[in-house]
Amino acid sequence: MLRESEVLSLLMRRTPAHSLEQDLYCDAGVFEVDMEKIWYREWVFAIPACEIPKAGEFVVHEIGAYSVVIVRGNDGEIRAFHNACRHRGSVLCKTKKGRGPKLVCPYHQWTYELDGSLLWARDMGPDFVASDHGLMSVHCRNVSGMVYICLADEAPEFEDFAAEAARYLAPHDLENSKVAFESTIIEKGNWKLVWENNRECYHCSGNHPSLCLTFPDDPRAIGNDDSGQLSGLLETHVARCEAVGAPSAHKEDPVRGDWRFVRTPLLGAGESYTLDGKVAVTKPNSSIPFKDAGSLLKYKYPGCWNHFLSDHALIFRVTPISATETEVCTKWLVHKDAVEGQDYDVKRLTEVWLATNDEDREVVENNQRGILSPAYRPGPYSPTHEGGNIQFTDWYAETIVRAITGPDRRGKLTVAAE
Repeated sequence: MLRESEVLSLLMRRTPAHSLEQDLYCDAGVFEVDMEKIWYREWVFAIPACEIPKAGEFVVHEIGAYSVVIVRGNDGEIRAFHNACRHRGSVLCKTKKGRGPKLVCPYHQWTYELDGSLLWARDMGPDFVASDHGLMSVHCRNVSGMVYICLADEAPEFEDFAAEAARYLAPHDLENSKVAFESTIIEKGNWKLVWENNRECYHCSGNHPSLCLTFPDDPRAIGNDDSGQLSGLLETHVARCEAVGAPSAHKEDPVRGDWRFVRTPLLGAGESYTLDGKVAVTKPNSSIPFKDAGSLLKYKYPGCWNHFLSDHALIFRVTPISATETEVCTKWLVHKDAVEGQDYDVKRLTEVWLATNDEDREVVENNQRGILSPAYRPGPYSPTHEGGNIQFTDWYAETIVRAITGPDRRGKLTVAAE
């Protein structure tokens, strides 16, 4: 297992615009550094808010060593707490999802309000102060219907992203949506390989026949080349969508590069990710007045990428499990009043991305198997097709280095003196 100093050394001497060194994709010590310096410090997407629409509904989300309960309170607010009773630490919520008027520890029945305050604890003596034993809170923000959590004591800046998300997601009514279908798969690959595969479509034509019926693999269509130029087709599409109040222009975090928005057209007259290219849901959860609005592509490192179409939304969540295992959870969101069998058919809604996810799983697993070979050496990214990979690996390296060494006042990397 590599030590933190060895991880730092690998990152400081990496070859730009190349894939990472073998250990950065495989080593258990690197995985621990990734968890400590990124996953336990950054804002991470957890669930769509519509998944817990009623007071007392909760979801348990696990990130590494942490188990977090996300619950909607009686006041409508969504909060997050560590899934550990303040008595002797027992798991508070044993199921992944549920609902109850209170949060009750199954061990000794300590009972908490939905805001985390301790309501009742039996026979604790006259000096016991219940207010000193509320649940340990986790930073939690509901951003335009998407719930993000941060495990750090002090959460990093979030307002710029939240403001842009509010703008771009305004036409997509996630709060008044519902989860029509959910899929969770385990990919036997490092979380960074999952992201690298997502950040390019260089592989799409050779691996994703159903997706490529509608999704453009031209890197200019999604701003993924390194030219800084967008295709004329994209520019026309952006102007058309913005004219009806749907923000669409390419926008990314100018400081850290950990988020991006861009609305790309689908191929031809494509309206949605379906085999015939037509909408999958006839009762849309967006206010865009035309069906061929393309897909608003959004990512927020390290935990999610998303596609928002005129008729439904796709929410992808990435969660590392080990150095060579990653959970990928996909949720299809439709309007809350859309009726299955009348307004949408689940098979038609999901078949393209169920196939694509499985194809991506195979791609990532083959990638991981190859990297495990002693013959592996970092290879160059295509500047035409893999600008997204260059951007992602730069973000990853800079984030880890900054977390280890500390930023200077200008936010640049400052390597600690030996």
